[in-house]
Amino acid sequence: MKKIVLGALLACIICMVLIAGCTQMQTSSAPPAVKEAKIGVVASLTGPASATGKDMWQSAMIAADEINANGGVYVKDLGAKIPIVLVQGDDESTREGGQKAVSRMISNDNVDVLVGGFSSAVTTAHQSIVADNKVPYIITGASSPTITRRTDVDTSYMYHFCPTTDDYGKQTTEFISEVIRPAINEKYGYSADRPLRLAIVYQDSPYGKGVLSAVEATIQREGLPIQLVSNESFKMGETDFRTLLTSVKATRPDAVYAAAFLNEQAPMIIQARRDVGLDTIFLAVECNDDPDYYSSLGQYGAGSVIESHFSPYTVPGGSTAAAATAFKEAYKSRWGGLPGMMGATTYEGVYIAANAIEQAGSLDKARVQDTLGSMSIPEIIETMQGGEISFTEEAHEAQFTLYMEQLYWDDSLQALRPKIVWPAGLKEADFVLPDWYQPGSP
Repeated sequence: MKKIVLGALLACIICMVLIAGCTQMQTSSAPPAVKEAKIGVVASLTGPASATGKDMWQSAMIAADEINANGGVYVKDLGAKIPIVLVQGDDESTREGGQKAVSRMISNDNVDVLVGGFSSAVTTAHQSIVADNKVPYIITGASSPTITRRTDVDTSYMYHFCPTTDDYGKQTTEFISEVIRPAINEKYGYSADRPLRLAIVYQDSPYGKGVLSAVEATIQREGLPIQLVSNESFKMGETDFRTLLTSVKATRPDAVYAAAFLNEQAPMIIQARRDVGLDTIFLAVECNDDPDYYSSLGQYGAGSVIESHFSPYTVPGGSTAAAATAFKEAYKSRWGGLPGMMGATTYEGVYIAANAIEQAGSLDKARVQDTLGSMSIPEIIETMQGGEISFTEEAHEAQFTLYMEQLYWDDSLQALRPKIVWPAGLKEADFVLPDWYQPGSP
């Protein structure tokens, strides 16, 4: 009797084992569970550049919400649409902060793609981490051309969706020569061939040095009638420029081109006019084209100039005008304000990442990287050369259509606003020398 019971028990155990084995086989052969596409956003959410970083993050959220509202991203490997999930990476406006944020997003959060990066100095410090882990990185700021041209780090997974210092340094220098110089010579009765006296004030970083290098190279290469009378550097994050500006004023410049961030450029212009009496034309880099810049400058910004490819307060006519306006309205509806230039490129960066994943049909990082290198998609909210977003084969750089804006004080709004003054095809108004303007030496 005992033998019969033991035999039955053994048979039952064997049956259970076989059932479990079959269940395990069925589970292992089932298709992978639907997941999410994780995009890490590298932005300066604290520290001196936090205003810009906040704009980047909020703009990225708008893009992710729009994509998810349409069902997410279709991934062929999964046979399904999956949502975009953003992972926040605060670089703290420091090199060390950027390294910590990127390491965490890659190792702990397992992001599929990175988007963002503002300061060139901060971004260059964490590129080696990205390279070692082979994570696709769509860099929407950090405009030093060394970002994707450096040879000490493998940049094959990095794509530069931002005009470089070479691009906008050249455009701004040409604008100075073609527009500002003749306006000064005509108004003050100077000889038509008189060179313009230009001072450069630059952040002591790859970004600032890149602007200085681009200006010098453009003047030399094109033989422009511009004389560099001063170049002064400052440390990133400085806010008191009065001593520096006093030195610049002594050189009697016709214009000052500053390579600075928003938190630096605004106090620089205010101190120049209010405290130092340097009543000249200041020119700014595109990263300052942000609502906070206009509100910080107030009337002191009237007459100044900024190079841009996206502005919160003006929209150039053309194929992207409607989409740009819709983006601004969506941003205002959610956040109660308007986006800046860095927000715009980061918004588009999320869309580029989503397109790359969908075209690759996979979350495999190597396949996404390969797709980024060959993809060509229609421009989104900013006007691109050729009407499409793509990256150059050699340096992985996108090609934007750039323009120059002059700022003016709007009495009806009691606010500072821009008008595009160059090039001719996008021009809204003529460049004007303000009544308070003081030229340099004859």
